[in-house]
Amino acid sequence: MNVGFPKAVLFDLDGTLLDSAPDMLATANAMRTARGIAAMTLDELRPHVSKGSRAMIGAAFPGLDEAGRLELVPEFLEIYDRELGRHAVTFPGVDDLLDTLDRNGVRWGIVTNKPEGLAKSALQASGWTHRSGVLIGGDTLAERKPHPLPLLHAADAIGMAPLDCIYVGDDERDIEAARAAGMRSVVALWGYRLPGDDPAEWGGDMMLEQASDLLDPTRWP
Repeated sequence: MNVGFPKAVLFDLDGTLLDSAPDMLATANAMRTARGIAAMTLDELRPHVSKGSRAMIGAAFPGLDEAGRLELVPEFLEIYDRELGRHAVTFPGVDDLLDTLDRNGVRWGIVTNKPEGLAKSALQASGWTHRSGVLIGGDTLAERKPHPLPLLHAADAIGMAPLDCIYVGDDERDIEAARAAGMRSVVALWGYRLPGDDPAEWGGDMMLEQASDLLDPTRWP
């Protein structure tokens, strides 16, 4: 019985449900080691994770221009595919949150900019493949976040109107996409942010410090 919870919730993946930064670090350091460069630390890479592979490559190899970063994307994704799930963990409170949504009959799914194939592997490693009502990756459709199409497509796939969905994400693009799709949004402050990011300026409906805050139905927007 859904008492006080939203009808449906869509989540970003990396930085919202999964702390995948350790997998990303192993990937970046494998690339650096192959080039005779010392390993970087998790603190150095973590803020860039939600910005995507090119941003992480830029953090690992700060001298590269945009063309150079783009050239290394296939190598990054190939190594990451091997490291995926070996080091990542769910953020504190996420497992309890998903269990609570399931018990209360809340439909939930995932909309990420991660390539769909890698996202499927991440869901399988986390045991969510048959629990998530929908999975939209960055290459599933013609557009990706911050465009609203992935969120609108996901809502339709689980039989929900956008107004009945809440999107939870840790990046400004997540909040922009939710707003454009006509969905309420929660800024996941437990995720990844660059030092200059100010989530208060993103226009989210709610900002929460930890996933466990959403165990309380009154905390949802």
